[in-house]
Amino acid sequence: MKRLVVVSNRVASNEPKASAGGLAVALDAALRESEGLWFGWSGKVVDGIGGTPRITRSGNVTFATIDLENQDFDDYYNGYGNRTLWPLFHYRADLAVFDRRYYGGYHRVNALFAQCLGQLLKPGDVIWVHDFHLIPLGEELRKLGHKLPLGFFLHIPFPVPQILTTLFNHKKLVRSLLVYDLIGFQTDSDLRAFEEYVRLELGGSVDNRGVISAYGMSVHAQAFPIGIDAQQIANFAVSKQAQRQSERMSKSLAGRDLIIGVDRLDYTKGLPERLNAFEKFLSNFPDNRGRVTLLQIAPPSRSDVPEYVEIRHELETASGHINGRFSEFDWVPIRYINKAYNRQALAGLFRASRIGLVTPLRDGMNLVAKEFVAAQNPEDPGVLILSRFAGAAQQLVGALIVNPHDTDDVAKYIERALLMPLDERRERWRDMMKSVSENDLTAWRENFVRTLTDIGASG
Repeated sequence: MKRLVVVSNRVASNEPKASAGGLAVALDAALRESEGLWFGWSGKVVDGIGGTPRITRSGNVTFATIDLENQDFDDYYNGYGNRTLWPLFHYRADLAVFDRRYYGGYHRVNALFAQCLGQLLKPGDVIWVHDFHLIPLGEELRKLGHKLPLGFFLHIPFPVPQILTTLFNHKKLVRSLLVYDLIGFQTDSDLRAFEEYVRLELGGSVDNRGVISAYGMSVHAQAFPIGIDAQQIANFAVSKQAQRQSERMSKSLAGRDLIIGVDRLDYTKGLPERLNAFEKFLSNFPDNRGRVTLLQIAPPSRSDVPEYVEIRHELETASGHINGRFSEFDWVPIRYINKAYNRQALAGLFRASRIGLVTPLRDGMNLVAKEFVAAQNPEDPGVLILSRFAGAAQQLVGALIVNPHDTDDVAKYIERALLMPLDERRERWRDMMKSVSENDLTAWRENFVRTLTDIGASG
């Protein structure tokens, strides 16, 4: 097996645990099979010049990380990554900051990644680059003369041309994608948006094999919907820790139904709209007052970016308003929590919930939706309410699909979910669990790596 080289903005611990993120576990498995290399930023910001690779090993896997100096971190990560590409690719051009200084830092760090990674590459390597932070990395590696198979996977949505063209350097950004041998997107919708951009803006073409051509270059592009380790989550849900969490929650609910939302504190997740919909649910269906509780878990993220400070304040205000309006001395409608829980504990909370409320305004896939499904009790499963703008909606057809902007409609679907008969809940769950199990994390990883390796062999 050829050595797999994974490149990502951050590198997981060199000892991923079962409770770590599913992506880290899946990539670690592939790296161990191929005696691979994982390269990326250490997460450390230093004064002066960063960039010297730090090498560690765990078994037969090599981990290589570099530090970033302060200006590079500000421009590349906080700037172009989090304040330009992240909002833009999530269809929030109104929140995007278009600063050419950020763009300069973005390319500077990608060039640094290429220089440091290039020292570690070997003939026969297969390189898999992950996500929007590193779009230009392939081009920088090609400039240095590396001709190894190069794959890129975009974990977030790819915007339609009308959105992407608000970026002042959009053609240069997309051109840098064309140097890869394979581009993976989460959904067919993202793939179509990319193809449409190439046709309309670059005058390129797309053939019936999925080969996209422009500027005299060609790249294979395909949808590879990312999955979860469904069996692992199912096992977590019946673990002792999960059972303790579930029993503790059930005791505190005193017979009430639980609705759960678990999201990073991010403006893409539709959290203000979700709280608004829940308020309308309590207003429009008053018989449910005192009978249902919404648990919203929203761990902070990117707390030094102004937009994230604002969304936290907005949610604290909204949850306080709703609780002040509807609470009784023995019942509070919303439990709003700003901290993270490990995956076993979350699996227990998912299993104790009657409804999983997953309503992002835009999401590449949304693995919380799939984890909610995998954690359910097959004999008495909960109902998933899912935004049509999450990539997972194209697979989880057994969910109740909603428009998160239509808060009255979401309120109506919450009522429908609470009243749904057991037979219908079981049927919907079985359909979703089949999809989650068949399209799991291992299948995603193996499909991408196999396709990239085949393209490299034929090219």
